[in-house]
Amino acid sequence: MAIRPIIRFPDPRLRQRTVEVAAFDVALKALAADLLDTMRAAPGVGIAGPHIGVMLRVVVIELGGDVRTYVNPVVEWSSPETTRIAEGSISMPGVNDEVERPARVRVRFRDLGGAEKVEEADGFRATCLQHEIDQLDGVFWIDRLSRLKRDRLTKRFAKLGRA
Repeated sequence: MAIRPIIRFPDPRLRQRTVEVAAFDVALKALAADLLDTMRAAPGVGIAGPHIGVMLRVVVIELGGDVRTYVNPVVEWSSPETTRIAEGSISMPGVNDEVERPARVRVRFRDLGGAEKVEEADGFRATCLQHEIDQLDGVFWIDRLSRLKRDRLTKRFAKLGRA
């Protein structure tokens, strides 16, 4: 549909909690298509509404050609086992670091038609889901790092912006 401008760190909208989607209509389907187009152009593997300044609980993830849209997603269970995977953001391109998260999750969400779904995920998909749901909750990925790592990444990103 359309590639939309991406909100860049440190825009305060990246730390705002989103609101639930109430209308499962043509506008929601258009938003999901725009999110997918924008994510692919970035490029990235996941995107949430706040990345384009839309404060709705919508996530699109594409892994291995498999595109999934999650509306109003919530992590309802996470494993006690954890994993460390490198993460980054299309809102903070050029920097990444390892983030520790639960290795497996169960997510409750709605599809674009409004039907309730539950999905269990592990590995990279579990990390992507947690990362994007954090974004919907106003938690930017670097907030999961130590203060020292967060400060280093922020400075490195600022230097990239000047280059």
